Amino acid sequence: LTFPLLSVTLLVSFGSSMLYGYNLAVVNSPAVHIKSFYNATWSRRYGHGLAPGLLTLLYSVTVSVFALGGLLGSLLVGMLVERYGRKGALSHSAVLVLLAGGFMGFSRELGSPEMVIVGRSITGLHSGICLSVVPLYLGEIAPKSLRGFLGLMPSIFICLGVFFAQVLGLPELLGEVSTTPQPVPWALLCPPGVTSPFGSSQDRFWPLLLSLVVVPASLQLLLLRCFPESPRYLLIERNDVCGATKALRRFLGTHDVQDVMEEMKEEQRSLSSVEMVSVWRLLRDRGVRWQTLSVVVLNAGMQLSGIDAIWFYTNTIFAKAGIPVSQIPYTTVGTGVIEVVAGLIGCFTIEKLGRRPLVITGFCTMGVCSAGITASLLLQAALPWMRYVSVACVVGIIAGFCVGPAGVPFLMTAELFTQSHRPAAYILGGSLNWLCNFTIGFIFPFLQMSAGAFCYLVFCGVCLLVALYVYLVIPETKNKTFVEISHIFA
Repeated sequence: LTFPLLSVTLLVSFGSSMLYGYNLAVVNSPAVHIKSFYNATWSRRYGHGLAPGLLTLLYSVTVSVFALGGLLGSLLVGMLVERYGRKGALSHSAVLVLLAGGFMGFSRELGSPEMVIVGRSITGLHSGICLSVVPLYLGEIAPKSLRGFLGLMPSIFICLGVFFAQVLGLPELLGEVSTTPQPVPWALLCPPGVTSPFGSSQDRFWPLLLSLVVVPASLQLLLLRCFPESPRYLLIERNDVCGATKALRRFLGTHDVQDVMEEMKEEQRSLSSVEMVSVWRLLRDRGVRWQTLSVVVLNAGMQLSGIDAIWFYTNTIFAKAGIPVSQIPYTTVGTGVIEVVAGLIGCFTIEKLGRRPLVITGFCTMGVCSAGITASLLLQAALPWMRYVSVACVVGIIAGFCVGPAGVPFLMTAELFTQSHRPAAYILGGSLNWLCNFTIGFIFPFLQMSAGAFCYLVFCGVCLLVALYVYLVIPETKNKTFVEISHIFA
């Protein structure tokens, strides 16, 4: 593990992957202030406040439009990585975050809820690009013995992003929440003593909380130029032998890179054409149908497992579990600590245990804990201590996700395909990932209202089915070259 290899992994994980986790959770803590802002703006424009159902819909759009932006970003991945390269795509996409941060940061001052929604969609666009390009870049620059370790590093930073959003959203920091009694109906919508139509000084920090994403993106934009492009991209797609050799020597810290160059040339020779395969051709290619199906199952299952429902609506879930309102922010931060620890465990054990055990264990844990949430919510009226079981199950779902399902599907998407098919596989997997992300983020509040505690049984079934599929179909890819993995499937 050389310094350049570790440095660039940390940089792109901090500047790109962490923002995905941060934006998943950042709307959780200031939800009451954002709703207050929407209601006050609506009242000023039209002379009356928003109906509860319409307010819920508008807030659900704010939460889930992030996923729509991500879906669009994932569809652009193939074009961007082919035109600008892996590193170039990451550098260009960082500019989007600066734009989004400006929209969200000034939304309250300008009295525009539309700027919050546009800013969220742009951050989603950035995350949609980076969620595919980061593992693609790291998978191509990492030696096969470190591919799992470096490939899971972004998932740790996703967990760190969620954790930072939870910590910064605490009442003592940027998530100030007033506890003074208020008259109905503004009690649920506005802080006390509102003198401005856009809220009081007590909720002035939530735009800053949303716009802090510009800091990691700026750092990546400045420092990423110090590192070379992916050697595989340079050799196989650009036929730049000299550039690929220099990049390899920089990343591996040695002048003797002949073995790695030969392995890449073997992959180049195995391709019928260095032309990149489209998504349509990927779906029609019978030679990679099981790899394609595996990417579909892993990426769809990753989001339909319910993890985004947990991250988007943690405070609501804890409130329904009976946790006192004053304790919810700190309980949420506690779950953030657990997910970071679980991510570290997965990262440091993947090269020893392999990909399959982490994914199967993670999904099974999530499935069992989802069923546990249903049982605890149904029984807590008779057994008050069951509220703590509910919290434990939420922690179990997050821990199970961060151990394997959070990062291994992106890593395996790179490992299951050769160079010509890899971008199309990321477009397919990323699109499904974001489409399912949007679906869960949008419908979960309504599913929770209609099905109550039983809504978590849907997630339980998805998790157990994905674990069964991985056990029956997907082989272990640890310490194998991309060509060897293709031969196993063939």
